[in-house]
Amino acid sequence: MRGADLINTKLPADIVACIFLRLAGSKSDCDAFSLVCSRWLAIDRSFRATIRIGGSGRADEVVSLLVRRFSGLRNVCIDERLPVSSVHQILPYPSRPRSKRRRLNSSSGDHHLIKSSVAGESEYEQFCLTDVGLSSLANGCKALQNLCLIWCPNLTSSGLNSIAENCKFLKSLDLQGCYIGDQGLIAIGQNCKLQDLNLKFCEGLTDTGLVGLARHCGRSLKSLGIAACAWITDVTLEAVAFHCSSLETLSLDSELVMNKGLISVAQGCRALKGLKLQCINITDEALEAVGSFCSSLELLALYSFQRFTDRGLSAVGNGCKNLRDLTLSDCYYISDISLESVARGCPKLKRLEINGCHHIETFGVENIGKSCPELLDLALLYCPRIRNSALHEISKGCLHLQALDLVDCSNIDDEALCSIAKGCRNLKKLHIRRCYQVGDHGVISVGENCLSLTDLSLRFCDRVGDEALIAIGQGCPLQNLNVSGCHQITNAGITAIARGCPGLICLDISVLQNLKDIALAELGEGCPILKEIVLSHCRQITDAGLAHLVKGCTRLETCHMVYCPSVTSSGIATVISSCPSLKKLLVEKGKVSERSKRRASSILSYLCVDL
Repeated sequence: MRGADLINTKLPADIVACIFLRLAGSKSDCDAFSLVCSRWLAIDRSFRATIRIGGSGRADEVVSLLVRRFSGLRNVCIDERLPVSSVHQILPYPSRPRSKRRRLNSSSGDHHLIKSSVAGESEYEQFCLTDVGLSSLANGCKALQNLCLIWCPNLTSSGLNSIAENCKFLKSLDLQGCYIGDQGLIAIGQNCKLQDLNLKFCEGLTDTGLVGLARHCGRSLKSLGIAACAWITDVTLEAVAFHCSSLETLSLDSELVMNKGLISVAQGCRALKGLKLQCINITDEALEAVGSFCSSLELLALYSFQRFTDRGLSAVGNGCKNLRDLTLSDCYYISDISLESVARGCPKLKRLEINGCHHIETFGVENIGKSCPELLDLALLYCPRIRNSALHEISKGCLHLQALDLVDCSNIDDEALCSIAKGCRNLKKLHIRRCYQVGDHGVISVGENCLSLTDLSLRFCDRVGDEALIAIGQGCPLQNLNVSGCHQITNAGITAIARGCPGLICLDISVLQNLKDIALAELGEGCPILKEIVLSHCRQITDAGLAHLVKGCTRLETCHMVYCPSVTSSGIATVISSCPSLKKLLVEKGKVSERSKRRASSILSYLCVDL
């Protein structure tokens, strides 16, 4: 009934508030809710728990306004990397030049920025989040639980002291890229029972700050991330081992940490469940300690390890029986020997990624197939020595496999893919890149057997053609498809996808030289919920094809179309005017008319090309 309020007159405020809390995960839904009426606006301001804004521009004023507007904030993220336009809706201000800043590392106190001689630098720094804004946040959000401050260069210990004194319920703190000094971190430890702490690229911190924090709130700390903190050494890890017995997750990227520190953590933090390491000085001795003392370990990720061998990984395999997730990236000296130990000792393994470990061959992966029946996700990246029989064993032993990622596996061909398709019928994600022996036959088998496949990428598999996509279109409810660089694919293949996969959301058909406008017309008619499309380097696409595409795909949010010589400023204008939800359009700058620039400056991204 027009003009009748059938909700507010029937439902009390607490019921409406409960409905609002169900929407809290979506900012757009919360914003729409608040625009209905004054009563719902008041509910939004009282119950909205999460905000995420940029840290540049007049950030201090924006934060002050937000804490007055929303009294119930629990989760706040202020990210200097976010575009300036992200806060335009709150407080208009002119954009500022974003130039690189030079920084000075301090070993004892707060970091101070060096004044840059670049024009506009001092003006930019003046408009970043400062301690004033952080103090406003602390005073207005005393129930704050999760605080994320990313690349906010002007913050010091003074601002963090305000958070520590006022936000006693703080549980999670992310200071990535901030130059906070030791005293601010110690204050947090003294006042907050912190559970989650991320200190990546915090170059102003030393062992003093982290030791002080561990001493005061170590018992509550569950997760700790340290990366590229130039002054953090084994002293910190020894303090963590002594004070943080309940630590469950440790992420460590350091050139200064030695075996001594990691061995201490293994011995003192026996509840450890997740361990991510990129430490060039760690050797087998430290990994043997992990295998001996961390029996609850479920996730292990080793990156760029050059000083440990099969001995260390075998110790992990023999001691960590609950391991479920293993990543080995650029670990040059491990081979099938240690992978066999992992397979036999860790039968609960659900995810395995092997990236650039050139001494791992077929035999090691075969053992995973034989001994790890619960495997769900397998990634073999840059593994030229792995052959078909490895995937054959995976297909026989890992029947619940849901995701397979193959990159530059030059000895994998259609035979292996057919085995996976017939044995792993629950496959939902298949990514293959530059596996030049894979062709139509293997992909056709996937289309016929893997009827739950929603995510398919065949980038630069140049033996794959239209027959493969026809089979996929007939059998799989695809949502994401990437066939970039598959030169044999033509209009027929894309047409089959358009007619068979109406739920398609993301599509990359770049570098398809034989694709013409008829394919875009079919996509426009058959894929109404398409949100992302990449058309770059499609030389035969014209303005007419774009017009057909956007006529049906009105929900398009992202479109890339650089190096499309037959697309003109008229086609670009058509895309802009027909897609109200468009958030990013990547084109050559010389092709955009002045009118389009005025209408859509916030969504245009340019690839500068001399035309």
